[in-house]
Amino acid sequence: MWTNIQAVWRPALEILILAVVIYYAFRFVRGTRGWPVVIGFVIVLLALALLTTLLDLKVLRWLLGTFSAFFAVASLVIFQPELRRMFGELGNLPFFGTAHEQRENIEVIIQTVERLADVRIGALIAIEQSIQLQEAVEAGIPVDCEATPEMLETIFFPNNAIHDGGVILKRDRIMQAACIFPLTQRADLSKSLGTRHRAAIGLSEETDAVVVAVSEETGSISYAYKGQFVRGISVEELRAFLTSVLVRPVKARGVVEWLRSRTTERPKPAPAVARSEAPAPPGPAGK
Repeated sequence: MWTNIQAVWRPALEILILAVVIYYAFRFVRGTRGWPVVIGFVIVLLALALLTTLLDLKVLRWLLGTFSAFFAVASLVIFQPELRRMFGELGNLPFFGTAHEQRENIEVIIQTVERLADVRIGALIAIEQSIQLQEAVEAGIPVDCEATPEMLETIFFPNNAIHDGGVILKRDRIMQAACIFPLTQRADLSKSLGTRHRAAIGLSEETDAVVVAVSEETGSISYAYKGQFVRGISVEELRAFLTSVLVRPVKARGVVEWLRSRTTERPKPAPAVARSEAPAPPGPAGK
């Protein structure tokens, strides 16, 4: 009796494990640059397997079986960036992250934004979360230094060679500067929004990053998250929002939470929300 039970549950467990691994692997690479390659690779393999079965092509079946190890190696080579990113994110899960550390990182952003808004210096800051931003941005200059208000102010100072574009923050470090974020294609936005704000919305539509923007013309503070854009907020409102997004999830984040964040459907773009602020006059692009 026990032998019969073992003969049933072991294959069932193996099938379940393989199904879960394949499911999450497909969901992980979906939407990335490697997704069309995955589709083409799977279609070719399925077509060859179907032909060998229906037409009883013994030589082709033998070749597929012989080169199965080659296909596995080819998959590792083709999808190396996606696999590297996946294992890198698993290794960087914040198992030991504390809310105190997150709040310190938030205060760096708050102090920077407050100072830049006072003197009307434009800024575009993207806070990376579970999705790496390197695939969504163009250009960019590697910085990889500790994030401080002074360093961020220096980067965005108008006479600085790298003040144009956005900055990518990862936890307490500045990873890249002078990045070009993808622009949103939405037609329902106010014409007073310049390139800087449209880039903030565009990046938030493609990733789960929180993007904070400071207007060069008005000094107003805005943020974009999951396609939603909120404009003309105070420093306290920004602090409350960043705390709600960046601090609370860390307390319970683990492998399950990471998988959930990786496989959650990307939300549909939400309408831009304008807070109480006089409409800004149209200005040069990027303001």
